[in-house]
Amino acid sequence: MPYWRLSGFYFFFFAIVGALVPYWGPYLQGLGFSAGQVGESIALINLMRVVAPNLLGYLSDRWEQRLRVVRVAALLALLALAGLQGSQDFGWLLLMTGLFSFFWNGALPQFEAATMNHLGAQEHRYSRIRLWGSVGFIVAVALLGALIERWGVGLVPWAMLLLATGMWLVSLLTPDREAPLAPASAGNFWQQLRRPEVLGFLLAAFLSQMSHGPYYAFFSIYLQEHGYGSGLIGLLWAWAVVAEIAVFAVIHRWLPRHGPRRLMLAARLLGGLRWLVTGAFPQHLGLLFAVQTLHAASFGIYHAVGIAVVNRFFRGRSQGRGQAIYSSLTFGAGVAIGSLLAGYLWAETGGNLVFYLAAVASVLAAGLAGWAVPKRFQDPAAQH
Repeated sequence: MPYWRLSGFYFFFFAIVGALVPYWGPYLQGLGFSAGQVGESIALINLMRVVAPNLLGYLSDRWEQRLRVVRVAALLALLALAGLQGSQDFGWLLLMTGLFSFFWNGALPQFEAATMNHLGAQEHRYSRIRLWGSVGFIVAVALLGALIERWGVGLVPWAMLLLATGMWLVSLLTPDREAPLAPASAGNFWQQLRRPEVLGFLLAAFLSQMSHGPYYAFFSIYLQEHGYGSGLIGLLWAWAVVAEIAVFAVIHRWLPRHGPRRLMLAARLLGGLRWLVTGAFPQHLGLLFAVQTLHAASFGIYHAVGIAVVNRFFRGRSQGRGQAIYSSLTFGAGVAIGSLLAGYLWAETGGNLVFYLAAVASVLAAGLAGWAVPKRFQDPAAQH
């Protein structure tokens, strides 16, 4: 298995996230664009997370050339980033940003499927590869933050271009592997998608990421409202990602031992506890650090198990579209709707109630997961 090449793709992909999420807004503001224009740019990036994975997933499954689709998408994302360098025309920046986001976000689910093909029946080892994405995120946030303080926010698109080049080069070096044959009982993509347990799992995953929407969009603002400075806010964010890396390093042992259902239930119930405490005790720094540790469960365990479950629900030529629908419903629509609802409610109700509602969504996801997620994975060889 090409461990370091698979890990390298995740490192560069999520390092781009580490450059984009904290610094893209300030970069656009530095060019003189309004808050509304910044919001339009970020909304377009999130919209592409819903649209792109499904289209590229369809092409990938149809052509059965998963890594070729990833390589072409990574190259086109790189070219779009090259196209926006130095431009101060908002229309052109919006076009290039949309194209970049489309191909960048479309590539990831197909690479997830390719990673699962390399892992075969050892899905539980996925987390040991994926953890390098979290490392890339932290490295990019910390290093680029220091460079921006010295050289200015104009470095952001150049840093993203450099990281996208690394992502494309790693994709060229990563060998493809044929998807395992689907069992005769699996049916096609649409037959699988209509199964009640598949729909239940996808709805649980949607609610799970919807509960994270207020966190991604408003956690820093929430902390500022309660008197925290930027240094402590950064430490709280970083601590959550460190916890995520730690769980990715060990969950490959937990998944065979405890099974996907038990782990998913734990992830969602602990996620509910996390949002409840965040909403109730924002003034207690020690408690905030404690519940930020639960990012290991609410995202880390949830995502590692979720990718493995999708890989079992969608086999063979349905694999790419399965990963795509999971990605677009969760990291696309789930986060977007959660953020949007939080924005509408924040001024009316305050952040405390918003996080209480996030806790409710997480507990609802636990109920659905307890019904839909299999207790154990069946050996694929036994399904033929």
